[in-house]
Amino acid sequence: MKKIILKDRITLKRLWVDSLLIISGSIIMGIGYALFLIPFHLVPGGLSGISIMINYLLPLPVGLVIIILNIPILLISYRFLSRKYVFTTLVGMLCSSVFIDFFNEILKWPKGTDNILLAAIYGGLLLGLGLGLVFRGEASTGGSDVIGLILNKYLGVSVGMGIMVTDFIIISASGLVFRQLEAPLYGYIVLFISSRVIDLVLQGWNFSKMVIITSSQPEKIADFILHQLERSGSALKSRSLYLNREGEIIITVIHRKQLAELKAFIKKTDPGAFVIVNDTYEVLGKGFKTNQAI
Repeated sequence: MKKIILKDRITLKRLWVDSLLIISGSIIMGIGYALFLIPFHLVPGGLSGISIMINYLLPLPVGLVIIILNIPILLISYRFLSRKYVFTTLVGMLCSSVFIDFFNEILKWPKGTDNILLAAIYGGLLLGLGLGLVFRGEASTGGSDVIGLILNKYLGVSVGMGIMVTDFIIISASGLVFRQLEAPLYGYIVLFISSRVIDLVLQGWNFSKMVIITSSQPEKIADFILHQLERSGSALKSRSLYLNREGEIIITVIHRKQLAELKAFIKKTDPGAFVIVNDTYEVLGKGFKTNQAI
């Protein structure tokens, strides 16, 4: 009984957190569209990009057009995507569309700058931040991602490729609609920045470093990691292909600020050591993040 109650509490907490993330992300997106993207007709790809082009041609609210364009796509996707995905997409799309029109049509906020390049940069930042929060709330805003899933289902292309091709076509079409060669160029800037910010929101800012070390002095390096850096790791038995010699590979995860210190020690201890360094965006365990719901 206690387990059921605890599970219900965790589910309710997760629901509240997801709802807060979706609403916060939608507000940030709405501000980005109202201040930067819509006033300069910057097309970020997806159905929102098509909506901005339609808004340029016809006096129709961008958020309303996004909803109208998403309806047939969601009806099609309902046939082969999970009900939960369709529902969360519907929630995210409606929420973000409402806030776009709230800030742009009801409050009628003035544009945030007179410089189109600044508009592309900050519009991309706010769009990426907002979308990232919506995604962390386990929702979607429809558009390119749903189209990518449909293309994957019927044409066999990867979802990522389907989204990229869709966005590229839509952004490129903005040059024809606005009759400006620079229009898609600014659109690509918005898409690039927003994509990078989404990755940062989803993967985190405080990424760590995973270090793989092959050395003739594994004991000294392991001792330094344990007692000086106060980190742990694993030692795996290995065999050098070139030297045909048995040895050990040390695998450890450290904070990025500790990397220079570790590299300096390895260089001093064993200049011939072989070191591989990778970015690690999520680490669960002692000394790092705990495995809890956000």
